[in-house]
Amino acid sequence: MPLQTEILAFWRDLGPAGWYAVDAAVDRTIRDRFGPHWEAARTGAFGDWGATAEGALAYLILTDQFPRNMFRGDRLAFATDGIALATAGRSIAAGLDRAIDGALRQFVYLPFTHSEHLSDQDRSVALFQAWEPEGENLPHAEAHRDVIRRFGRFPYRNAALGRATTPEEQAFLDAGGYAAAVRARGGLPD
Repeated sequence: MPLQTEILAFWRDLGPAGWYAVDAAVDRTIRDRFGPHWEAARTGAFGDWGATAEGALAYLILTDQFPRNMFRGDRLAFATDGIALATAGRSIAAGLDRAIDGALRQFVYLPFTHSEHLSDQDRSVALFQAWEPEGENLPHAEAHRDVIRRFGRFPYRNAALGRATTPEEQAFLDAGGYAAAVRARGGLPD
């Protein structure tokens, strides 16, 4: 099975319930099956996948989603964010995002949501508003943007990235952090 197809089949089988779950077994499976491919992408492999919608989606899952599972709590979780962000931008400019049906389209937009730059956050919110104005992803995108507006970075990444946490950031984390920010946007039940 071609690697693109394998990535997409794995991600589809994992499904929405597993995409954002914290599950050590899933993290280990992704690391074992796809870790060497992620490392290859990190050093420039598979960049040609962006020529098609399916290829771009597989590449974005490999470079944006898989490292968050493989390296949970480690700086490597964010090591290919720049690659994913550039690929997402090219994919959207080429209209490839519109060829991706259903919930999988969010993975073309998430590199903007994961960025610590406010302009990328604004773009994330605009993309989710245009795609699914009543969808469950919009409050998450808005909450990410709220955090970046407030702190200029994601405080919950500080430990992994070796950054000092300010007292204001610690108070935010102690009050529920990201989950509280999403609840404030109506995205999670109390």
